Amino acid sequence: MNYARARKGIVIFMALSFFISGCGYTTRSLLPTKYKTIYVENFTNKIEWLAEQTDQRMYVGYRPGMEIEITNAVINRYLFDGNLSVTQSETPDLILKGALVDYRREPLRYDTNENVEEYRVRLVVDMELIDAKTKNVLWTEKGFAGETTYRTSGSLAKSENTAVRDATNDLATRIVERTIEAW
Repeated sequence: MNYARARKGIVIFMALSFFISGCGYTTRSLLPTKYKTIYVENFTNKIEWLAEQTDQRMYVGYRPGMEIEITNAVINRYLFDGNLSVTQSETPDLILKGALVDYRREPLRYDTNENVEEYRVRLVVDMELIDAKTKNVLWTEKGFAGETTYRTSGSLAKSENTAVRDATNDLATRIVERTIEAW
């Protein structure tokens, strides 16, 4: 009888410990509370699209206007996230500057005839987050990437344009997460 009572006490203690401690998950920003607004400068396109292809870089890609798509996706992601208000005013708390430095389309899988069946699309940016009032750079990221894969045939096939849109959305999500998480 004492064994059952002790077992019941242990179970109750463990359950209470679990509920009291929680897991620490939160949906709020880990930014300091003084940061409420952000200005996203237009990303620039610094892809060297005339560069010679090499064994390491066989699939040089260039898509005009991709930097505009990235800027719009990042702004939309901040609006969706809601932790920072996007502003066009001249007095934001934060300024995000970025440059598209690479667009890669890498083959992942081939069929028996050596035709590419699956690609990875990767968008690479360099960026920095600046405190607008003090002009201090809060963080800098070089080679920050968003990516997706796509198949060229079969039931899971999608176009390269769709894959680029998915990679752009992935990049925007990662940028916003990088901004609102603890530095």
